[in-house]
Parts: sequence; C-alpha cells; structure tokens
Amino acid sequence: MTRHFLRDDDITPAEQSTILDLAVRLKRDRFQARPLEGPQTVAVIFDKSSTRTRVSFAVGIADLGGIPLIISTASSQLGGKETASDTARVLERQVAAIVWRTYAQSGLEEMAAGTRVPVVNALSDDFHPCQLLADFLTIREHRGDLAGLTVSFLGDGASNMAQSYLLAGATAGMHVRIACPAEYSPAADVVAAARARAAETGGSISVIPDPVAAADGADVIVTDTWVSMGKEDEKAARVKTFGGYQVDTALMARAKDDALFLHCLPADRGYEVAAEVIDGPQSVIWDEAENRLHAQKALLVWLFEQNAADTAPARKAGF
Repeated sequence: MTRHFLRDDDITPAEQSTILDLAVRLKRDRFQARPLEGPQTVAVIFDKSSTRTRVSFAVGIADLGGIPLIISTASSQLGGKETASDTARVLERQVAAIVWRTYAQSGLEEMAAGTRVPVVNALSDDFHPCQLLADFLTIREHRGDLAGLTVSFLGDGASNMAQSYLLAGATAGMHVRIACPAEYSPAADVVAAARARAAETGGSISVIPDPVAAADGADVIVTDTWVSMGKEDEKAARVKTFGGYQVDTALMARAKDDALFLHCLPADRGYEVAAEVIDGPQSVIWDEAENRLHAQKALLVWLFEQNAADTAPARKAGF
C-alpha cells in the first residue's frame, strides 16, 4: 500500500521522530541522500500562489538528484476537464512523486487514492503538514525534545495551521493550546483525532477563547495570518474579530522567558503580530522558513524508502 502524506497524523509518533532526525542529518550535509538521481522527476502542482513552498520543494528535489516539474493548474487540465484521479494515473507513469498545494483536502485524497506514487500535501484548506515538520525541526533545534513542551497557537482555530498543530503536536507528545473565537474553532473531528493521538503520547489538547491564558507559561507561541488566501473579502470582519489575538510584546511576556515565536509567513505585520515581536530576539521565523527545505527533503526520502517495494524503479535513499 502506497504511503502518502496528506495530513499530520498520517505518520506515527515514531515515524515523525524518524523524519525529523533525518532532516537534521540532511541539514548538516545537504547532498548525502540522492534517491532521485537519474534524474527522476517530481510533479509540484500549484493551485495557490507560493514563495516558500515553491522554492523549498524545487531546491529540495534538485538536492536529492531530481528535477522539479512545476505545474500550474491554471495552465493544465487538472480541475477543469480532468479529475484529480485521472491526472494522478497519467503522472504516476512519469514521475516519482506528486506534491500539490491546493484548496480542498478531498482533491488530495482523490489523487492519492488513484496513484501508486506518494502524494504530498503542500497545503490545503484543512492542513499544512509540511510546514509543521519544518516548525518542529526549528523547535527541536532551539529547545530539544518536543514531548512535554507547551505550544500555543493564537488566531483562527479553523485554519490549516491551527488544525495541523493539533494533530502534529499531539503526535509529538506536546501540550497544544488553540486560542480562538468560538466561531472560528477547529473542526470537531480534528480535535477528536488530536485528543485520541495525545492520549497515546502523553500530550494534551485544549481549545480556549482567551489568548492570555493560552500564552501563560508557553514554550512556543505561534500565529498565522487572519486573512488566508481566498478569504480576502472577509478581511474587515476578521480583523475586528481577531483584534484581541495579536501577538505583541505584552502577550509574549506571559510565555516563558525563553519562549520561541513562530509564523509560517507571509506575515501581515501590525495585525496578527507586532513588528517588534516578529523582528525580536525570540523570533525564529527565518530558521523556520529555511527548515521547509530540510524537512521536506527528509519527508520525500522517507516516503521513497517506505514505498520502495511498491514503486518502479526501486529507489535507494542512500542511508
């Protein structure tokens, strides 16, 4: 059965740790793993505009010995005349993997069901699992073991970042707090899945309305834009609703003295985060952005290892 990475709990706690360990090794020596030598091609499909995702996957695939084939759905048949599953059946005969930055999670699920090569969620409306691998690599670099740390996400609890923090954080054995207005709470099934995973790992999950309570004693503070792509017409209402959730110096002072600040970028300075925080000494956003490269390379290497017996030609990770 082909292994895909569509949401953060598609991997076990042990597998998450293995991927992060591999990311550390690949960051130390970028070219030690070359599973795509040939070169083989990876399709990287974009429904949404991108900077970090496009650059990190393109560079990472090249580092692994392969060629990134960048596809815009606006200039392809995907999403128009052709279904995701039919596109997958075409691509699987020519590429080693499919990476897709899209809107509906259901499209990724359809594509994965219709192909024998690994499909990676580079972002959907529901989850952003590759970003979480980068975030956790960053936290590990600065704070060591993830298990037992308290990470607090402030803002839109229904966002892909908040929902990925729930699942990935529970998988890592972290104590995850989501502070959000009640009308922007994460999906009930995602919270339930996170709590089930946390029960296995010793982590915990809480969804609360109070940003100050969420920040108290936290090891990591995270936020994201209040106005995601496709929601620009809601900006005025969202700014009004989320105004009390801005990460400023007063809120950071409620966290631990050595707390980290993370943001997946791009940031809307003066809205979800104050400039003095994002540019301040507790901010690790540039490490976080770089770590997209190393974490995603590790993920691809791991997926190729997992799927080697089911794909042709078989690929060696180099370890």
